[in-house]
Amino acid sequence: MTRPSFTIGIEEEYMTVDPVTRELRSHIDAEMIEQGKLVLRERVKPEMHQCVVEVGTEICHNIAEARAEITTIRRHMVELAKANGLRLAAAATHPFSHWRNQSIYPDERYRVIVEDMQNVARANLIFGLHVHVGIEDRETAIHIMNAARYFLPHILALSTNSPFWLGDETGLRSYRCKVFDKFPRTNIPDYFQSYGEYESLVNLLIQTGCIDNAKKIWWDLRPHPTFSTIEFRICDLPMRLDETIALAALIQATVVMLWKLHSNNQGFRLYRRMLLMENKWRAVRYGINGKLIDFGKRVEVPFRDLMEEYFNMVAPVAEELGSLNEINYLRRILEEGTGADRQLKVFHETRDLKAVVDYIIQETEAGLN
Repeated sequence: MTRPSFTIGIEEEYMTVDPVTRELRSHIDAEMIEQGKLVLRERVKPEMHQCVVEVGTEICHNIAEARAEITTIRRHMVELAKANGLRLAAAATHPFSHWRNQSIYPDERYRVIVEDMQNVARANLIFGLHVHVGIEDRETAIHIMNAARYFLPHILALSTNSPFWLGDETGLRSYRCKVFDKFPRTNIPDYFQSYGEYESLVNLLIQTGCIDNAKKIWWDLRPHPTFSTIEFRICDLPMRLDETIALAALIQATVVMLWKLHSNNQGFRLYRRMLLMENKWRAVRYGINGKLIDFGKRVEVPFRDLMEEYFNMVAPVAEELGSLNEINYLRRILEEGTGADRQLKVFHETRDLKAVVDYIIQETEAGLN
């Protein structure tokens, strides 16, 4: 069996913020996208709302390359925002800005989505982290994807960074997930017996007018419609660059570990979507502070204990990939809290959501120099 490339691609979605009001503010008049493209070319593009900037790395062959790429991109976008009287902020929801006050980017693709989904699309003012891992053979990709679904709640819990929505403390660590699952064709997919079965589903949806292409399948994990990758879409956008890199390293190591099992004809146990969704809900609600279900043992286990098991599983692969240091950063998240925990700490100390925005901006810029 030919070993896949396991290349990495990282996409981050940032918010542009007014430094005085701390509200979201459109970057259109500042022409940030155009200015960004002059240096970063296709690595920067607009998203549906005018206060969202999406960036993506080139294809990276290892985690060191990915870190160098995303550091350069993030640093450049931070400087560009400041030069245009804005600030760049990395969190998965804005603590208090209302989606009703944000304009849609003038683009035919977004016009069609808003026409199709109305307020569900307009209210989708959220910011995610997407990580691609290169698997060239589509059949192999589907089998790895089937197995990787099990780890999605663990990965989400570590990334949680959206405890506020429209000025409310929501009680959830990832409110972004609850905003996004109003869209059709979201959440954790069920498993597929083969790539052919997945293709049949896509063709049926196209044939019946549900979608015009596979990009409108927005699952938490999907075979990318045009790249030879599987795309992990479950993460909240973390504040710190180091968190993004640690999550990308964990995702890549998980995929390689599962491929090794697959190539030795050893499968990872497959669970139905509805069971995995129970763990996803726990991750959304509690982040790293709750318990997930170990379905094999049929018991609840504290998240931190499960992560020790998970770390031990991927450690040999991470060592081989040269990403053990990056993955070990996740232990710092377990100690200090996720972005959501830290946002809540600032809010409980200050009772001021503007102070939370200031903290997010400060963390977004941390470690760039």
